Amino acid sequence: MSRLHVESHAVERIGWLRAAVLGANDGIISTASLVLGVASAAASRTDILLTGVAGLVAGAMSMAAGEYVSVSSQSDTEHADLVREKRELAADPAFEQDELVQIDVARGLEEGLAREVAKQLMAKDALGAHARDELGISAITTARPVQAALASAATFSVGAAAPLVLVMVWPANTLIPVVAAGSLLFLAVLGAVGAKTGGAGLLKPTLRVTFWGAFAMALTAGIGAIFGKAI
Repeated sequence: MSRLHVESHAVERIGWLRAAVLGANDGIISTASLVLGVASAAASRTDILLTGVAGLVAGAMSMAAGEYVSVSSQSDTEHADLVREKRELAADPAFEQDELVQIDVARGLEEGLAREVAKQLMAKDALGAHARDELGISAITTARPVQAALASAATFSVGAAAPLVLVMVWPANTLIPVVAAGSLLFLAVLGAVGAKTGGAGLLKPTLRVTFWGAFAMALTAGIGAIFGKAI
């Protein structure tokens, strides 16, 4: 009696996971850094909140636009490569079949078997076979600009909202240490969740995102303190 074997791989999530982690990470770090920089310059709670909200809105829109443009460029490149490959298949199918043969031989197949595999693959979907094996383009990893833009903007907004909540609920005289510690905790949780979702180990991603977050916030707070006293 056979059982249905279902596999789920983390690489299937790579399209939206990268944009989501980038958005949330940037949201926490940029907004917390803005808040700490302005707070270090002895600004009022109202000014701090205004700066943070402005950073949230501008950052979310910037992330969405940036992701859409960059992933669209990737999509355009993939499309151009596929058009070029389609022309080459029409012009010289024998040469293109030999390319597949050499790819499979390099992977370890005997030449006779590789040639038979290439023949059958090209008979079914020549362009798809070359896209996958020669160009490295597949349905899993292909560029999706709208998905990337939405995921990045949404998670940036969530990440940016976290330090702003601390500003709203915590006493003004303890804002700097509380926002710094709370934001580092948010970053650590983000690193762990991103690693877990992607199927990676927890420690290295968590330490990586926390370290760079701490560095960015410390630098911005230092600049705010220096210029705040100068002004």
